[in-house]
Amino acid sequence: MKAIIPAAGMGTRFLPVTKAVPKEMLPVVDKPVLQYIVEEAIAAAADEVVVVSSREKKAIEDHFAPDDALIATLEAKGKDALAAAVKHAGELPVSFVYQDEPLGLGHAVHCAEQVAGERFCVLLGDVIVPGNNILPRMMEISDAHGGANVIAVLPLPDEEIPRYGIVAGTEVEPGVWKVNSIVEKPALEDAPSNLGSFGRYLLSPRVMEILATLPPGAGDEIQLTDALDAVLSEEEMYACVIDPSDGFDTGTVPGWLAANFELAKRAGMV
Repeated sequence: MKAIIPAAGMGTRFLPVTKAVPKEMLPVVDKPVLQYIVEEAIAAAADEVVVVSSREKKAIEDHFAPDDALIATLEAKGKDALAAAVKHAGELPVSFVYQDEPLGLGHAVHCAEQVAGERFCVLLGDVIVPGNNILPRMMEISDAHGGANVIAVLPLPDEEIPRYGIVAGTEVEPGVWKVNSIVEKPALEDAPSNLGSFGRYLLSPRVMEILATLPPGAGDEIQLTDALDAVLSEEEMYACVIDPSDGFDTGTVPGWLAANFELAKRAGMV
């Protein structure tokens, strides 16, 4: 299985910091956001992780590149744990493709079309799942339903609903919904439920094919949500309802701060 991590956005919510530092490289406790996501994909048996990046975000590629000189310097100073951490980051199986224009999440995913032909997962570049437990559950659901598409969803408060893709469907077992449709960023009064997509998708090759010809949607961008809604006419899709404590949306300053505080607390640092 291949994993795609869209990470080409400008990170405008974090300016001026992200003028020089990609938001995916902001630390959560002891490592950057993006490394959590890469490690999560590998823990779920991804044999390749494709990061969809911007050519301006060289810091991301530097982080995942081997650095023998730095490792040797750290080891010479007796800083073996730090040397091991640097070595680990440089050995992760990460490759890069580029989204040269900001044409939407669906377009970013299609930039990694080299994964076409097999089931793949998409992990949004600002959502972390420290326990690595959501993708395995999604794979169980997919396997139980003949390889169906599966997305992770989260119950949302009313004020958050217009920020997410919202699913409609029926609950077929506790925590699992059969999806009938998906609406991208609806007004509260138009939302079919309070279940919003949470940045984890397990998808069939057909989704990648649909993205190749999909016209722009909301915001005049190519929306992954529109491709998911389109594939519903051909294939089944299920939604895995996650526990809010399992994941963190680090895409806003309050969310990033909350993730740092909670994970520091779990590590006994505060």
